[in-house]
Amino acid sequence: MVHLPSCSSLTSGCPRNACLTWKPCNPLTHRFGPLHSSRCSSLPYHRRARTAHRLQVNAVASVNKADKAASNDATSAGSVQIDNKSDKKYSTVLVKAPHRSGLLTGLTDILASSGLDICKATVDNSDGTSINKFLVCGSNGGKVENAEQLSTLQHALESAISPQSTGRLRPKLKNADKSVAEDKKNFLYTLMDSYLTSDVRSIEQSIVNHLEYTLARNRYKVSSQEAYSATALSLRDRLIESWNDTQQHFKDTDPKRVYYMSMEFLMGRSLTNALYNLGVDNEYTQAVTELGYSLENLAEQERDAALGNGGLGRLAACFLDSMATLNLPAWGYGIRYQYGMFRQTIHDGFQHEQPDYWLNFGNPWEIERLNIAYTIKFYGHVSVQEEGGRQTFRWNPGESVTAVAYDNPIPGFHTNNTINLRLWAAKPDREFDLEAFNTGDYVQAILSKQRAETLSSVLYPDDRTYEGKELRLKQQYFFVSATIQDVVRRFQETHGSLDAFPEKVSFQLNDTHPTIGVPELMRVLMDEHAIGWTKAWEFVTKVFAFTNHTVLPEALEKWPVSLVERLLPRHMQIIYDINWRFLQDLRARLGEDWEKIARMSIIEEVNGEKFVRMAYLAIVASHSVNGVAAIHSEIIKNTIFKDFADFWPQRFQNKTNGVTPRRWLAFCNPPLRQLISDTLGTDEWINDLDLLQLGRPAGSRSHLRVVLRSGHLLL
Repeated sequence: MVHLPSCSSLTSGCPRNACLTWKPCNPLTHRFGPLHSSRCSSLPYHRRARTAHRLQVNAVASVNKADKAASNDATSAGSVQIDNKSDKKYSTVLVKAPHRSGLLTGLTDILASSGLDICKATVDNSDGTSINKFLVCGSNGGKVENAEQLSTLQHALESAISPQSTGRLRPKLKNADKSVAEDKKNFLYTLMDSYLTSDVRSIEQSIVNHLEYTLARNRYKVSSQEAYSATALSLRDRLIESWNDTQQHFKDTDPKRVYYMSMEFLMGRSLTNALYNLGVDNEYTQAVTELGYSLENLAEQERDAALGNGGLGRLAACFLDSMATLNLPAWGYGIRYQYGMFRQTIHDGFQHEQPDYWLNFGNPWEIERLNIAYTIKFYGHVSVQEEGGRQTFRWNPGESVTAVAYDNPIPGFHTNNTINLRLWAAKPDREFDLEAFNTGDYVQAILSKQRAETLSSVLYPDDRTYEGKELRLKQQYFFVSATIQDVVRRFQETHGSLDAFPEKVSFQLNDTHPTIGVPELMRVLMDEHAIGWTKAWEFVTKVFAFTNHTVLPEALEKWPVSLVERLLPRHMQIIYDINWRFLQDLRARLGEDWEKIARMSIIEEVNGEKFVRMAYLAIVASHSVNGVAAIHSEIIKNTIFKDFADFWPQRFQNKTNGVTPRRWLAFCNPPLRQLISDTLGTDEWINDLDLLQLGRPAGSRSHLRVVLRSGHLLL
């Protein structure tokens, strides 16, 4: 039991008592804001005290639901008693509630905000229940006689301990991090043991808070763009909760993870998709309406993320949505393009291409990770050394840039699983060349910055020139190298060694663009982790899988050997070694069929110029190769990849790609969604399209015809 000294106050001794004017306040209103009082002009910190009180009320109110479930009596639920009879001199305030961190501070803040001094207090936290008894006095130094003031105090204290002011209980994950003491883990959990509530009033408060505290705007004069940003940020807060819990859960359970690498992610607008996936669309619609806006108009303020162009990017985005919905441990990796591909305008009947400045007003959905950055090397030469009786290779780069991570939470539909899309932005190793600036060469002073940022400026630069080809290959290697470095680092943090890497990691190559990751992973394993060729190649062939998107031989990506040797000298050496060993295997099985061996070689020679065939490299290094439709998969097995399909028939398979039924049906056409759900008697079809067979259950087909003929469905 803790005894506080008599006649002492846990708050400032400022004579503010005469400055406080009380107004009625119901407990629901109090949960969302500070008590209503006029502010003492002599106290510059008075607002800070009220703000602290508001935060403490939210923390205190988040009582442990497990304790509540264990006991339903009045004591465990919490109670507040105020009387003027039990003590001759002071008013008595008795508060009983389940014990939790911050409870005492929250209660004393409320008393202080009420203009009361605590003259004596006893606190008993035994048996998981906190019994707090306060003897308080008013501005006259005696009992508080004002009935309205006592009633308001009663409501405020009850609100502070009420379990109704909390959201859903967050899971208490293992968190195996040994560097954090167990008592500290428990303490940190109690501070945020409940998810943010998503009732209309809480959403309104969250939006207004972001307007004032994040955007620093006057909440009475806000543009539609600012209102959109605040709304998006409030929704992102809820995404981050489940995102953090998801990542910690995967860290604790250690499943095999898939990393989806793609040059494109055509994500579409995030606001409406996140609202529907989280199931809070109705609440947000009402909240923004009461704030004086239309959710539809706010959604129009969002610029499409210029991260993709067509089917390849949309497929990648749909895969992320589906993997999140299916609770798969997956991440996406790509490039954070500054301008995307282009924005189309039509003048006098002609198309004009303009840069797509989609980041002009920032991106409220992304989380900048300045602490997650990797050095990406280009050019230079390779030196050979002897270390410990073995030959080692060291790449001495001629240029390097830094890849900085930007995370984008991807929510699943009706699940807490929220996965991640990590995008890389290119930054210079040196932001500013002071020496060049001081000598008057002002252009050279910022040249390295401009050269580095070019890597993540535009999706698919024109490759009709040598410089364009070089930039494209640099882009591909840039994001692939950063991704592999990131995955290896995160794996080592969890596992220590790389021995279990093939059993815990899978890289999915979305078309040939990320194929340079094959020699990059070989380089990292051999040159940086001293793993021999045989074991490193075993790792590579177990972790890579390849999705091919084209059926035209001329559309298969290939790079001049001279370009790869100049830009990535170590990788060209590794590609030569991969091809040499592959050709030896072919010769062992095919004998002297040199024509076929030449057709299957990773290195192609045309009119004296050599090329690296990236699709062939992907096939050789992957344990699985798939087309994107049944007919497409058959075509590639019988045409462009026939020799490989004959050589490795078990390696080729089909994965029919589609689009997510959530964004493209359930969300974009609510009347049709309702009709299908009424017809089937369930909305489970949103996650299981096999249920869309209108012959079952009986009578569903006739029901659909009746509704369509009635004209009540707006298609």
